[in-house]
Amino acid sequence: MKKFFVILASCFAIAAAQETAAQSYVKLNGLYALAGVVNPAVEFAISPKSAIQTEIVVSPWKSIGGKHMTFGILMGEYRYYFKQHNTGWYVGGNLGMMAFDMSKPYIYNGRLKFEDRYCKGYGMMIGACVGYEYRFAERWLVDAFLGWAWMTSFYNGYSFSGEIDMNPHRPVPPKYPDPFNGSSEW
Repeated sequence: MKKFFVILASCFAIAAAQETAAQSYVKLNGLYALAGVVNPAVEFAISPKSAIQTEIVVSPWKSIGGKHMTFGILMGEYRYYFKQHNTGWYVGGNLGMMAFDMSKPYIYNGRLKFEDRYCKGYGMMIGACVGYEYRFAERWLVDAFLGWAWMTSFYNGYSFSGEIDMNPHRPVPPKYPDPFNGSSEW
């Protein structure tokens, strides 16, 4: 897994070094950075009104408050700009994949809580977005967007003692224990 992230970081570095005539942009998510989550992206122009963006999201935290919280996401996105590349409103579609080792968060009485177990697995997602890019200097811009996606995940559940939860909660218990859980959500 480490080798994968080294190769991916190298690709981002090469893309940043080859920036020509503002045809590609290296981006960072400021809100994620404040939380200590790594989220670099590179956007490449493919026509005057469209672009392809690749990005990674990595949570380097082994745990938060004793709960597992490591994950990685790799996404690709196509964007169509109504004016021109990196100017004004755009719509897009995206595909992604992820791997995780985390405790599921939930809200109880208005407070963020985490399950007393954790899950390890992988997933895939497909979605759409709408956004607006505002250029405030020659090579600086702000990208505000709203995205939504359908995601499906496959994972094993574990207790904090490390035992696998082979009997996931189901309305009707299966005939044989199922080592993998699955879930999908918007």
